[in-house]
Amino acid sequence: MAKGLNKAMLIGHLGNDPEVRTTTSGQTVANFTLATNENFKDSSGNLQERTEWHRIIAWGKLAEICGQYLKKGRQVYVEGRLQTRSWDDPKSGDKKYATEIICSDMQMLGGQREQNDGTRSNEGSLQNDDRPQMNESRSQYSQNNAVQTTSPAAAMLETEKDDLPF
Repeated sequence: MAKGLNKAMLIGHLGNDPEVRTTTSGQTVANFTLATNENFKDSSGNLQERTEWHRIIAWGKLAEICGQYLKKGRQVYVEGRLQTRSWDDPKSGDKKYATEIICSDMQMLGGQREQNDGTRSNEGSLQNDDRPQMNESRSQYSQNNAVQTTSPAAAMLETEKDDLPF
């Protein structure tokens, strides 16, 4: 019989800077919101966009990394599991629910990100002068960067072919 699967994978933009704190037991926790967008056509054929907001919680070293590197507007990939928690609202006495994603993996996406003023930052990207130039012809590359055609590793692989069990 198959086990259940509780997995969420999202690509979106941070709605706020991560809020990092330390619990009384010494665990680091980061909370932030993530916006995902979906484009669709409505019944009259007009293109619509829907934004869904997700609450993300990261623990431990991942929380520290989120707090250090993530900023509002940054595009990220988040992977984790859904968890719903409940509490009693002290004002109304009603039971409240919140569904959150407990983050197990996070990847920063996009070398450049839009900042609040609309300008682009070069954070995480190479400057034009640092980028490898690809306009050299093959002959220039071969002359400038002589490549050894037979490496010691290749010679060793040739002699070890007969030792393989298959």
